[in-house]
Amino acid sequence: MSIFDKLTFKKKEENHPKNVGDFYNKNHGAFLQVYGEIIQAFRTNNLSTILDYQIQSIGLKKEHRVLDAGCGVCGPARYFAQLVACEIDAVTISETQLKFAQEKIVEEQLQEKIHTHLYDYHLVDKLFPKETFDIVYFLESFGHSTDKEKLLKAVWKVLKPGGEVYIKDLFRRISRSKLVQFKIDNEIKRINKAYYYDVADLNNFLNIVREIGYVIVFVKTIDIPLDDFENLSISNEFQELTGIAKIDNWEKYIFPIDFFEVKLYKPEYDIKKGMHRYFLQNIFQIQMNHVHKNEI
Repeated sequence: MSIFDKLTFKKKEENHPKNVGDFYNKNHGAFLQVYGEIIQAFRTNNLSTILDYQIQSIGLKKEHRVLDAGCGVCGPARYFAQLVACEIDAVTISETQLKFAQEKIVEEQLQEKIHTHLYDYHLVDKLFPKETFDIVYFLESFGHSTDKEKLLKAVWKVLKPGGEVYIKDLFRRISRSKLVQFKIDNEIKRINKAYYYDVADLNNFLNIVREIGYVIVFVKTIDIPLDDFENLSISNEFQELTGIAKIDNWEKYIFPIDFFEVKLYKPEYDIKKGMHRYFLQNIFQIQMNHVHKNEI
């Protein structure tokens, strides 16, 4: 890659968050028309089913301080705040989404529970003090990041020791067939370009989180019966409405992604928790950070 190409690539990466915001500003009405206020592609027919599941899977509790990273119009955040009563800081890069979310929060009298921010989630460590949150979650928003290492490092800084990160998103599908993999990767390029996305490779992602120091609690498919899930052709309704990444032939279409949910744990510096399931990882973090046991 030439110096010119590197500079062009860097500029493109720097502009990406703004482009994501512009994308949602432009298509705000279409998203509401097709998805309503829960802008997730992989969801259940009864939306409370997926949201109740997420409360349990994320592990939300009333006493938690929570960060919703890529909150959209705060559909899930408002649901969580009403049912769990946890305090949520919600970050979006879209001015239009922010305005809509703020109106709904006032309408539902959730101002004391949900605090909205127009901000690039890669920079949350500049927005919030160190070790602020018990939980950080991404609901099909993580994939908009083109610098996932930077994002996860920023989240690490604002996450309390012992806190957890929950991610529900698209990951690159893997095939033994070189031809099928070629088609998968081409379709992923198309998705990335159309939706200002960067579909993650699961193995690369896991390497990054482990290098940073996170412990992988789980990587799994969502434990809800398939019959409960909404037909994924809802995405085609959005494509028909907007013309974005329209699929002309579903019979020949090779589905290029897997939906996974991932939970990560930030080790806490507590050597006294000898029976803790992450005791060895806690010890490793103490060693890496040169923390003396008398300081704990």
